[in-house]
Amino acid sequence: MKSGDRIGSYEIVDPIAAGGMGVVYRALHGTTGRQMAVKVLLPNLMMNEKVRQRFMAETYIQGQLKHPHIVTVTDAIQTEDYHALVMELME
Repeated sequence: MKSGDRIGSYEIVDPIAAGGMGVVYRALHGTTGRQMAVKVLLPNLMMNEKVRQRFMAETYIQGQLKHPHIVTVTDAIQTEDYHALVMELME
């Protein structure tokens, strides 16, 4: 993804981190303008159903947690092209 691309209600600003399962982007919510972190599953992993299920299970589990040292998950996006989780952006 590149700056200006959209995923769900979010406009990608820039990449801020990458890992084994995905890339985390700084993004703006289209309605509120709030900056969020959007973790997008890597395209090559989207073809693997077990990986997609694991990614969404991680999203659900993390979304249930509330702790001052854990980033809050606020949304999940599932399309044919992307699976993503939306988190508060920590600077």
